[in-house]
Amino acid sequence: MAKPSQKSVTEIGQELFDLLKAYAQQETVDPLKALGTYLAWGAAGAVLLATGVFFVALSALRALQTETGSTFSGNWSWAPYLIVAVGVAAVIGLAAWRITHGARHEHEGAR
Repeated sequence: MAKPSQKSVTEIGQELFDLLKAYAQQETVDPLKALGTYLAWGAAGAVLLATGVFFVALSALRALQTETGSTFSGNWSWAPYLIVAVGVAAVIGLAAWRITHGARHEHEGAR
């Protein structure tokens, strides 16, 4: 029967250090890299969505001002701004509701 080789304390310490380093990278660095990628795509999507909503709101305002004839002239010149502001607020409210509703629904489903 062959006698198993004995490792020195230095070799065991080096193996332990390497194991701990690999574990720390697996559990912290790699998930943070994935989170960074997720956040980058989310931020880019948010910027593009906000730009799109801005241009749709601006076009709705210009359409209300130019295509409604004299409906919003004189004392009613503020009305298109209010209509567009209410519309944008509704879009923001819908987005916030969906974000909170989706998070709540996922949390309840995890039970």
